[in-house]
Amino acid sequence: MKKKVCITTLEFPPDIGGVGESVSRIAHMLIDLGYEVHVVVFRAVFRTERAMAEAGQFRAASCLTDRQADITVHRLQPAVRSDAAKAQDYLCDLYSQLKALHQTYQFDIFHAFFINEMGFLTTLLAKENNLPVINSVRGADLNKHIFSPAQFGQVVWTLSHSTWTTFVSKDLMQRARVLAPEIIPRSTAFWNSIVPFSFDGLSTPPLAGQLQGTVIGSVGSFRDKKGLEYLIEACESLAQRHAVTLLLVGDFAEKERGYWDHVLAQSDFAKHIVVTGKLSRQEAITYLPYMDIFAIPSLRDGCPNAMLEAMLAAKSIVGARVDAIGEMIEDGVDGLLVPPGDSLALAGALYRLMQQPGLQEQLGIVARQKALTQMAPVIEQQNWRDVYQQALAVGESGRESVGVPAREPIREFI
Repeated sequence: MKKKVCITTLEFPPDIGGVGESVSRIAHMLIDLGYEVHVVVFRAVFRTERAMAEAGQFRAASCLTDRQADITVHRLQPAVRSDAAKAQDYLCDLYSQLKALHQTYQFDIFHAFFINEMGFLTTLLAKENNLPVINSVRGADLNKHIFSPAQFGQVVWTLSHSTWTTFVSKDLMQRARVLAPEIIPRSTAFWNSIVPFSFDGLSTPPLAGQLQGTVIGSVGSFRDKKGLEYLIEACESLAQRHAVTLLLVGDFAEKERGYWDHVLAQSDFAKHIVVTGKLSRQEAITYLPYMDIFAIPSLRDGCPNAMLEAMLAAKSIVGARVDAIGEMIEDGVDGLLVPPGDSLALAGALYRLMQQPGLQEQLGIVARQKALTQMAPVIEQQNWRDVYQQALAVGESGRESVGVPAREPIREFI
């Protein structure tokens, strides 16, 4: 009989976002490995619920279940019953719904993505039922939310009680091991993978006609962690001598929109910035062939799918030496690395590539080859096979930990 996996996540396609894309990819890998996969989608940040309550709009709790390919997807919403409701009311409601799903389907293992939102509820339910639970740290959960006094205790408790914990970079794993040293023998780090696809025959994106000169592009939801200020400063300095367009494929985070509007209003370079607005992954990919250089100057990050797509597109990449960006890119071999938050170094790296088209091409070719080999789905799938075998072994034995895994997946390519 197939083992039943319950994955909890804050997003899942058709939702737009890197976590959702990764969960979808991993869920299909698990199906191919012989598991029955359920994905439970909910948010543990309640801006929508609070806005509804303040407007006098109320609703009952709900769970919408449907099938996407071979995956059963459950989307949970907490009830909105009062304009005085607090976070614990909504969280308690979501926990009850998650518990009801387990009573219905009798899951064998739980797996939470994004530890500060999904991890605590998922781990609590798993431990109460003496079942193994995997927590996957993706980036912002330990890079940013760990600094919230309200979340710190739950995050550390979740790490400590996770059967197995995975990370997308060594930096993230090192921070978690400092916070909860007991996870050292039951934690591993490995990168995201990318499924190869062709860039031939893509449609022409609607803003292609606005791109002039050297096109420096970046992709994502642009917010504090992306280092966008430094990229704008770098491009502004380059534009004093060269024709440059900064192409931002995506949009500014809504909660920071006022700040970014202010930044652009203060910049003489703003007229050379093209912002596409929020796009689906399929729409965003159509802009990659129009980029001369892909820039990802993040101050902190996980393992951004957008960079893997740029590698697959054979783009020359300038990235900050943080998290998986600094681990996947070998400086001068398949991209250029600069210190985070250093607009002068960033401008220098971009200028170097602008002046050396041959280097642009060479770095892009090597980056594509790395994406096709070291970021191949078969490698990530093997890593997940190992993690699930280890976690299930702990659950079946009733022990809280097993020894250091026989094969450390991170050694293959980090």
